[in-house]
Amino acid sequence: MSGPLHDIVVVDLSRALAGPHAAMMLGDMGARVIKVETPGTGDDTRGWGPPFVGPEDDPISTYYLAANRNKESITLDLKSDDGRDVLTRLVQRADVLVENFRPGVMDRLGFGNDALHELNPRLVVLSISGFGHDGPQGGRAGYDQIAQGEAGLMSLTGSTPEDPQRVGVPIGDLLAGMYGAYGVVSALHERTTTGKGRVVRTSLLGAIVASHALHGTAYTVAGHVGHAQGNHHPSIAPYGLFHCMDGDVQVACGAESLWVKLAEGFGIDPATPGMVTNRERMANRDRVTATLNKAFATWRLDDLLPRLAELGIPSGEVRTLDRVYDWDQTRSQGLVLDVDHPVLGSIEIPGPPIRLDDNTFAGGRETHQAPPTLGQHNDSVRAWLAEEDPA
Repeated sequence: MSGPLHDIVVVDLSRALAGPHAAMMLGDMGARVIKVETPGTGDDTRGWGPPFVGPEDDPISTYYLAANRNKESITLDLKSDDGRDVLTRLVQRADVLVENFRPGVMDRLGFGNDALHELNPRLVVLSISGFGHDGPQGGRAGYDQIAQGEAGLMSLTGSTPEDPQRVGVPIGDLLAGMYGAYGVVSALHERTTTGKGRVVRTSLLGAIVASHALHGTAYTVAGHVGHAQGNHHPSIAPYGLFHCMDGDVQVACGAESLWVKLAEGFGIDPATPGMVTNRERMANRDRVTATLNKAFATWRLDDLLPRLAELGIPSGEVRTLDRVYDWDQTRSQGLVLDVDHPVLGSIEIPGPPIRLDDNTFAGGRETHQAPPTLGQHNDSVRAWLAEEDPA
């Protein structure tokens, strides 16, 4: 093992996406992550698709592959004596436990927070819920799209206020996983001083609300309720998607000097009444957008992007995913990993976005493991527990 968390053992009881994503982030930094799955079926996402790959009689979900790299898989029936015994021994040896059951389920299984800390006072517990662990709706099930709607994100996303849209990825799950992993490493650092673990809680609701950014303070401070505005920034103009002869281009003028360069570079007077300052341009955004669309209409994308770069204007195209993963810049950042899967063989999967210092590998470890097959590490994990068991 390598990486800053190489001496940390994580027991991952979670399924679907938020908890598995948090545990995967810890694994990317070198932690040993042991994923506990239900015998026969495993994580719910093993059945989510299409697309599926591999043998027709036992297909593998690409959804599952997205959230479970750098983990081992052991199957346990937590309602059986054997399952509870193995989990008990895992808890006693672990540094972190991740779970995203509905509030109360862990208590019914006999592994509530008090019981966990009785077994291991140093254990850091990450508990992720849909809408929080208490409050009037604390027991609600957490599904990403429902949380996106309830937490206001869909009202900010779409072409108009009458066209609410979910974000194209399960962003509530992903954000909850990220905030959860952040909470875990904070608690691990605290443990070096106190010698004790603690319970870290987050939720899909909390993660999305915490990500409202400018929209949050616009309401809490100014009483302004934001709404969907399509592909243009709610506070800066021009900043958004524009059209050229054969495609779309995105332009971000985050400073007045950039507006002057952009306008002069395409034959527009930057001092045109109604366009001089950002506040004026926001008040006349439709006019600004129409002016730029007209200026770009005679340009092909392959010529327009170099021209914008020459002017020093932040800009870019809108890539499909195939063009993202085939892009040399993506690959230069270690964002595509080559791993050996026990069934699929050599495959490419998305990689972690963090690089430490100037290393040439992604994440905090030199090598990465493919997401495991169901129960792939049953024997090795049990053997490790037997070796470590003082009895």
